[in-house]
Amino acid sequence: MTILSTQPTTKGPAEWFAGDVWFDVVARAEEPGRARVNTVRFAPWVRTAWHSHALGQTLHVTDGLGLVQSRGGEVVVIRPGDVIWTPRGEEHWHGAAPDNFLVHTAIRKGDETSWGNPVTDEEYGYPD
Repeated sequence: MTILSTQPTTKGPAEWFAGDVWFDVVARAEEPGRARVNTVRFAPWVRTAWHSHALGQTLHVTDGLGLVQSRGGEVVVIRPGDVIWTPRGEEHWHGAAPDNFLVHTAIRKGDETSWGNPVTDEEYGYPD
């Protein structure tokens, strides 16, 4: 057994996010496991760019209110306790609602993420 030291909080890169996002690494397994687990904190209005994961991604919402959308789908509101599975290669985005922070745990295998264009304000559109 190994007790791992806590890593410093890291700000998310501007090319991946519209606004301020912070990551805390929970787990980063080496080969062959390759599991990646991060706690991610979004400020209000902040969202990812369009992206996809080579092996899919699970999000578990732990606090706040957010939005998710798959390319061609509807914008969906997400709340604490929600679990979102995005299959391998499915282009999507996720982020905070306009007036709330969002905290989620992101779980995936490996680092193979393909980043696309920023999500426009029109695409972000908050559902009624």
